[in-house]
Amino acid sequence: MLRALATAFGIAALTWVAGGQALLGRIDPALAAPLLPLPMLLLAWWQRGEAAAERRRTLFLTVAFLAAAQALLGAVLAGSAAWFQLLLTSFASAAAALVADGLVRWRARARLWPWLAALALVVGWFAAGHALLAILYRPAAASAGAPAATMLTGLPLRWSGSGDIGAMIAEGAGDDPALARLEAAGPVALVDSLVDHVPPPGGTLLLAHPRALAPQELVAIDAFVRGGGRAVVLADALSGWPARHPLGDPRNPPVTSLLTPLLDHWGVTLGAAPVGESWAQPVDIDGARLRLFSAGRFDRLPPQCRAFADRRVALCRIGGGEAWLVGDADLLFAPLWQPLVPGAAHLRQADSIEFLSARLWRGAGSGLLHPLWIRARAN
Repeated sequence: MLRALATAFGIAALTWVAGGQALLGRIDPALAAPLLPLPMLLLAWWQRGEAAAERRRTLFLTVAFLAAAQALLGAVLAGSAAWFQLLLTSFASAAAALVADGLVRWRARARLWPWLAALALVVGWFAAGHALLAILYRPAAASAGAPAATMLTGLPLRWSGSGDIGAMIAEGAGDDPALARLEAAGPVALVDSLVDHVPPPGGTLLLAHPRALAPQELVAIDAFVRGGGRAVVLADALSGWPARHPLGDPRNPPVTSLLTPLLDHWGVTLGAAPVGESWAQPVDIDGARLRLFSAGRFDRLPPQCRAFADRRVALCRIGGGEAWLVGDADLLFAPLWQPLVPGAAHLRQADSIEFLSARLWRGAGSGLLHPLWIRARAN
């Protein structure tokens, strides 16, 4: 029992530090899977002189203690035990322990071979484990033939590179990572005006901190939503999006939201951004983690609105449609949601793109596994 407890504690500690739980603010049991061979090899070496029945009993206790510890941590820190992840990790733990036991007991002619096999197991299992997690965490894309999400924005999401037109043509569109990820999730129609580009039937609208809109565009947005359309509105009271051009250059994103006439018409008032906020604030909405920076709060919301995250986010029924309102356009800023390890999308810091995808295309944005976020403190 002592060996089983020590091994289970070691795996939990290794997952917290090297598995990314502490850095990412996640308590996913599945993050332990790529790290299992090394502690299981140590356990097998520790009990190499025991009988087979004793080794199997220790293996069973190790898997049970690890599952119990992960379930307890998930329930306390995230409010969920993540049973599917626990089952997956338990199977992986048992498999790693059996392979490790076989390696330790292998009587090879050359003593070097077991050591090389153990190294290959640790490295290969780590790579294969993360490859499998990348597949399991991958969010679903919109179904084939899904209507395009119409997007109007003042953020530099396309042609986001050099300001020189010749360099831009030579380099290509240079899409921002947020736009590239949204286009991978579903069809996106990036437009300059909504007067002649009203979302198609069944489509959705994404207003991401746009520049000042003409009255005709505001009327078109209101008519689309009231007619049964769905919209996501990012209205930032104080944008933290980096300016690529000199101060006052119209190519820079708007400093503050210019959607006040539309929000007033809906009975919504966006308050000022907090002063002196110097780090991203994690907030949780329906199990999704968003990281917001200097987000404004909606001081006034009509009764048909439901507020989230201390009124930083709201879901409002507008006529026959609905609109998600977010008081922060930095939601799309890549450093706030991209994975800490480039290319390892399953190690993401937030669900920002998945949250938007799920609201722009039905059935999109969710994977077989989803992050189990450590609950953010209420502000």
